[in-house]
Amino acid sequence: MSTVVSLKSHDAVGIVTIDSPPVNALSAAVRGGILDCVRQAIADPTIQAIVLTCAGRTFIAGADITEFGKPPKKPGLDEVLTAIESSPKPVIAAIRGTALGGGLEVALACHFRVADRNSKLGLPEVKLGLLPGAGGTQRLPRAVGPELAAKMIIGGAPIGAVEAFQNGLIEEVVEEASSGGKAFARKILAEGRPVRRLRDDDTKLAAARADRSVFTGAVAAITKKMRGVEAPFVAADAIGHALDLPFDQGLKKERELFLQLMASDQSKAQRYAFFAEREAAKIAGVDAGTKPRSIDRVAIVGAGTMGGGIAMSFANAGIPVILVETGKEQLDRGLGIIGKNYEATAARGGIPADAPAKRMSLISGTVGLEGIGQADLIIEAVFETMAVKKEVFRQLDKFAKPGAILATNTSFLDINEIAKETTRPQDVLGMHFFSPANVMKLCEIVRASATAPDALVTAVSLARKIGKVPVVVGVCDGFVGNRMLMARQRQASQLLFDGVLPQQADAALTKFGMPMGPFAMGDLAGLDIGWRSRKDRGIKSEIEDALCEAGRFGQKTGKGFFRYEDGSRAPLPDPEVEKLIDQTLKRLGRKRRSVSDEEILERTTYSMINEGARILEEGIAARASDIDVVWLYGYGWPVYRGGPMYYADHVGLKKIVDRLSYYAREANDPSLEPSPLLKSLADQNAKFT
Repeated sequence: MSTVVSLKSHDAVGIVTIDSPPVNALSAAVRGGILDCVRQAIADPTIQAIVLTCAGRTFIAGADITEFGKPPKKPGLDEVLTAIESSPKPVIAAIRGTALGGGLEVALACHFRVADRNSKLGLPEVKLGLLPGAGGTQRLPRAVGPELAAKMIIGGAPIGAVEAFQNGLIEEVVEEASSGGKAFARKILAEGRPVRRLRDDDTKLAAARADRSVFTGAVAAITKKMRGVEAPFVAADAIGHALDLPFDQGLKKERELFLQLMASDQSKAQRYAFFAEREAAKIAGVDAGTKPRSIDRVAIVGAGTMGGGIAMSFANAGIPVILVETGKEQLDRGLGIIGKNYEATAARGGIPADAPAKRMSLISGTVGLEGIGQADLIIEAVFETMAVKKEVFRQLDKFAKPGAILATNTSFLDINEIAKETTRPQDVLGMHFFSPANVMKLCEIVRASATAPDALVTAVSLARKIGKVPVVVGVCDGFVGNRMLMARQRQASQLLFDGVLPQQADAALTKFGMPMGPFAMGDLAGLDIGWRSRKDRGIKSEIEDALCEAGRFGQKTGKGFFRYEDGSRAPLPDPEVEKLIDQTLKRLGRKRRSVSDEEILERTTYSMINEGARILEEGIAARASDIDVVWLYGYGWPVYRGGPMYYADHVGLKKIVDRLSYYAREANDPSLEPSPLLKSLADQNAKFT
């Protein structure tokens, strides 16, 4: 008998219960247990119906990730599903929590499905560069129709129980899964209702078979913004086979396409990213048993764009927030913007209609730092100037209660210097959110030299609680993400002096898969910020300085490296910029040369990789995969390329060393000289990841 799956009989209903914490994943033991218990229930003459349910907080949440990349173990999931589907006795899936991936495929093989009100049902395999490989692309269209099936499979987003009921994926929404499943089983037995095998029911395919545009239109809408990725389009082909082929032939095609994706470079990169995110949650040098501090109330100092976004992130997670400003006018403005943001999100259906009022009730405001005394965590989000931040921390030290964590949202500055302004450096760390903070998932947790382990664990735990992906990094200029970004931006700027135009450079990077190029990013951030910084440090950058001197600060002024039409954020090439570049090069005695997209891509991405290697050498990041997580979640690195360090391994470190050495000579740029770690790994034919 299985130790993780059990069978008990209750008044002619056999209850098959999976109990394999934490998420009842479809391990070999679970698959074998389900198969054995279903066969026993079929063979037992006292059992007339079978309910498949799970103990704990969730239904089957998907495959067992520990089996990824290993030889398959018997029984296969297809054997289990065949046994369920072919049962002469009705089998009811009773769902609580989540039924995802293989979990939903198990439920689809059952003859009926019920779920509690809070359940989520989905097939998210596309996020791993895969498609559902156990009949999901064939059974789901038959359950809900090909349009919704396309949305769930190609988009990868789950749906709730109410929507599942409205579209025929489940038969009932129940109060409690197990008891609801039993009640439904007795109901269908009393009614004499025959079993419904989705494989035999093509009713919901009829409309799309008669008019293919029903399906192709849905696919086109879903994939409109999906650039470069393979899996969504292959998944669409698999769903299409449900329309064109008998069930068993469609199942065979699905398997072929699944294996094709499993062997693809993109899926390997996406699966790597999946595990890298989980690895990032492990804090190097901190005992796994370290307990986080209790955080019941958070204070945010600064009600500007960043402070407001951070406050929204906590309110969204149900955590009370105190927003602190220096004056009532600034505070009211900040609270007003937060309220408008919530109302706009509700208006477009992103949150329920009553959510803005509920979330705003969690955000209170106060003028002056005297009001932070009850906060367990205080996050400073003021102007990015060391003198200002030091003064804030001196005041925080005065008013914050003992044991409160004092965090700075700085994106570049030395947190060790900031911590020296307090009498409690053990409580000081960085929580670097990315803008807009209520949307972007990355949060760099910056460990200063004196940060206490439990403070660090608290910050990581809390970031996860508010839906962020935390990565622990060390103190240096720009930490991990911005330090590497600056290396890329330096090369992009230097390419202008070779005669590359902003639109050519940006096109090379967006073709690679980045959401925007370095010059559109500069326009978005505001060119005047870097201009002021350069003037403070006595540094010149002739082309960018000339743009700023001409009042071209980026999107805020309607022109920067690009021009922008009223109300649009779309960057448009500007002949004035080309003229300005030509004039600057002429004044400097330089000539434009033809630069290939390959050179643009190599100089910008390889310089980042080189900086990433230095970051690893210095111990700023604990793992190469942590660097990749930073870039995946903070800067839009294409997930199908795994992250910059994974991409380096894919390209080959020897090639990267050779090309960096070449560009260092040609451009007379010592910053491009390969780092010792990069050279060492290349010499050993080794990898970062």
